[in-house]
Amino acid sequence: MSSPTPDALLGASDVRELAAALGVRPTKQRGQNFVIDANTVRRIVRTAQVRPDDTVVEVGPGLGSLTLALLEAADRVTAVEIDDVLAAALPATVEARMPQRAGRFALVHSDAMQVRELPGPAPTALVANLPYNVAVPVLLHMLETFPSIERTLVMVQSEVADRLAAPPGSKVYGVPSVKANWYAEVKRAGAIGRNVFWPAPNVDSGLVALVRRAEPIKTTASRREVFAVVDAAFAQRRKTLRAALAGWAGSAAAAEAALVAAGVSPQARGEGLTVEEFARIAEHRAAEDTQHEEPGT
Repeated sequence: MSSPTPDALLGASDVRELAAALGVRPTKQRGQNFVIDANTVRRIVRTAQVRPDDTVVEVGPGLGSLTLALLEAADRVTAVEIDDVLAAALPATVEARMPQRAGRFALVHSDAMQVRELPGPAPTALVANLPYNVAVPVLLHMLETFPSIERTLVMVQSEVADRLAAPPGSKVYGVPSVKANWYAEVKRAGAIGRNVFWPAPNVDSGLVALVRRAEPIKTTASRREVFAVVDAAFAQRRKTLRAALAGWAGSAAAAEAALVAAGVSPQARGEGLTVEEFARIAEHRAAEDTQHEEPGT
């Protein structure tokens, strides 16, 4: 891999000049806050442990600050961008600032939530400054759609980072925590100051690292069945699971039966359960449904 030129990455003045040339103003609607500090994007790449043989997928590349840093370190980078102007401009930015790596870059102009396939080799890593208003659904969609992604590092709003990495029993443990843990081991990986963005956001940012589980959660229940239990349990998080899962199970009695069969106290609350325990509840409910089906149905 040839070394990029020292000024290949975008600095604050580069970002503003490029945005002005394109007539781009960051929009709150799409959660756009562009990183303007080269040291920050290099730190993100280091923290993500991007390897020379990685194929990295990046969601929301914007003007290309992180994209260029990823191209310094990875074998290939595929960026997914929804914005028409930004998507049209990014390949030219890569070509102009890192021509020796341009052949290793691909652009997918799409809503990340609609992406089902990517060009080139299967991605091995996901590294992204995710738009804060859609960070969790985009993260979960990418992990589900691309099982080849082994390592992930995302920059999100600090509170979202706390929720994603929260352990059972934590005050902020909830749906994002459990669903992320279905796919991966999750941990906080650092904090990012507001002054490295343009415009500066009104919230702090955090890095979250996810390493995909070597073995999937052992359960006969499907992901959809497990996630349905999780959603029901946290929809009324102040209630006991016997009450919170009554609608999901069909009645409080049916919920209690599934909980007892799974070895979970009906008086427990969702915030205290591991993803494995949620899977057991879903498994026992699914088994009970099968037992009550009419022959031939």
